[in-house]
Amino acid sequence: MSFIIRWIVTAVAVAAAVWLVPGFTFIGGGAAWAGIAVFALILSLVNLSIKPILQILSLPVTVLTLGIFYLIVNTLLLYIAAWLANGLFGAGFLIESFGSAFVASIVISIVSAIVNSIVGADA
Repeated sequence: MSFIIRWIVTAVAVAAAVWLVPGFTFIGGGAAWAGIAVFALILSLVNLSIKPILQILSLPVTVLTLGIFYLIVNTLLLYIAAWLANGLFGAGFLIESFGSAFVASIVISIVSAIVNSIVGADA
């Protein structure tokens, strides 16, 4: 049940990022909510599988930058999820620049933290 809650929270956060961040857009031909749900599922799976490895590998740089590099790791994971969503499912997410991906990762992190605190999930 925890993964389903994490998936829903991520979908809400991705929808907020698509709505707020210019350059992070859904360009699919189908329903936008279905594409956002697929992208959120892939992002949740990437966060569960690849994120711990990248956190350990980037730990020295993260410590030197006092945690700021952690935002770069989140941005990289967003790029990986967009690449997988477009390649495997044709979800149609377009990231125009690194800046838009960076801001989108910040928005997704903030909205996820807020929704997790409302829902009471510890993910």
